[in-house]
Parts: sequence; C-alpha cells; structure tokens
Amino acid sequence: MTDLAGKTLFITGASRGIGKTIGVRAARDGANIVLFAKTTEPHPKLPGTLYTAAEEIEAAGGKALVCVGDIRFEDQVQAAVDLAVQTFGGIDILVNNASALSLTPTEATDMKRFDLMHQINTRGTFLATQRCLPHLKQAGNPHVLNLAPPIKLSAHWFARHCAYTMAKYGMSLCVYGMAEEYRGKVAFNALWPRTVINTAAVQNHIGGDASIRLARQPEIMADAAHAILTRDATACTGNFFIDEQVLREDGVEDLSHYQVDPSLPESQLLPDFFLD
Repeated sequence: MTDLAGKTLFITGASRGIGKTIGVRAARDGANIVLFAKTTEPHPKLPGTLYTAAEEIEAAGGKALVCVGDIRFEDQVQAAVDLAVQTFGGIDILVNNASALSLTPTEATDMKRFDLMHQINTRGTFLATQRCLPHLKQAGNPHVLNLAPPIKLSAHWFARHCAYTMAKYGMSLCVYGMAEEYRGKVAFNALWPRTVINTAAVQNHIGGDASIRLARQPEIMADAAHAILTRDATACTGNFFIDEQVLREDGVEDLSHYQVDPSLPESQLLPDFFLD
C-alpha cells in the first residue's frame, strides 16, 4: 500500500494532539476517520473538540464521523464501533491513542487517579481492540497501532511514577501478546516518540513552555504512523517502533522541520519517557 485512500480508521482520544494529527494525515489520502472521545465542549486549558477535529479531517480531504463516548464504558465503545461499521462498511485500522497521565510517586497517587489511568490506558486499549477485532479480521491489510512505549523493565521508570508506568506498559503488553495471537490475521504494533511532542500533556505536566521549545510537533508521529499503517500487515507486526527510526528507514534524513524550534540542534531536544 502507498496510501490509506478509502480505509476506515477508528481513533481513540482523537479530539486533539497526536490522535487528531494521525487522523488528519490519513485524511489527506482520502481516508474515513472515526473520532472517538469525550470532548464536545472547549476546555479552558486544552485546545480542540471532536467537532473542530472533524472539521480539520474534512478540510484535509477525508470523511469524519464523530462518536462521543467514554472509553471506560463497554456500551459506549460498542455503540461507536457499530456506528462506524454502519457508516463506512467496516473498520480497517484501530489507533489506540487515548491515555491518562499522572506523573506522581506512589504515596501521592490517589486511587481515583490510579483507577483512571488503568481504565483508560490498559483496559480502554484492550476493550477498543476487542470490539474492533471482528471487523478488522474481515478487512484488507488490517492494523492496530498502540501509542505505547517499548517494554524495558528499567526500575527507574517505575520508581519515578509507578502507577503511570504500569498503566502505560499495559498498552505495550497488548501489542506483545496480541501480535502473536493474531499473527497472519491482524497486525499489532506500537509507536513511541524519541523526543517529547508538542501536546497539552507536555504543556501541563512536563515543564510547560520550556519543554515545548525542546519538543517536536505531532506531525512526526502522524507521518511515522502513516508509514507503518501502509505496510504489509502480514509481515509488519509485533514491533515497538520509534518515530524517527521509522522515518529514517523510509529515507527521511532531515527531521528539523518537525521541531518546534528548528534552530536547535537535534542533540538538545528533550527525550521522551521510557527510552534509555
């Protein structure tokens, strides 16, 4: 495959950030984008809603379907999957992007936040995948892409924020197990950025404007995702990809245009979590 024309992508957490940008990139090929998230009203600290994301999708040349729902609830996920299939005839690709973040040490992590991270990150990924699989198995070149880190059991990542690391690695373990379970039927891969990405999470939780200047734009993740999702699903599965490695494999040598501040040398960019 060279593009995603006519493909239907179901993207969780798609109202802003990386999820939305992956949708916009696919829309440029003429893809159908199912936007599943809760955000229908503007947030005082977070840009964008499902409806503004849909406008960007359609302006880019794709078709957008807004599905309002909470990934923690089975009936809402199932309703969105059913509507996607009713509208577009099937689901070719699932992007598990929805994620909750709390970089707190053990004693400072209240159980409500602990539960939220595990319900969205691990359980939400498992649930969305489970409900999309009957349709993915009928698709041509079906892919599941989790926005999750490579599995490296380095103790310092658990020591810093044990609850978040556990929840995020749950998304990685879904790739690890399901890639083998569905080998030859559906591709399962993970994608993770080498540097921090200019998103609301970085702005609000990882250093604010100072960190944003040392970040790359979400488009690097969108272009890397596009490169993965156009590969042969029977041959490309079980991988834990890093964004810049994917693009360099495809012959992209200069990545400076992805930087928030292109004048900075690449060595000064801020590495993302979970990469030693």
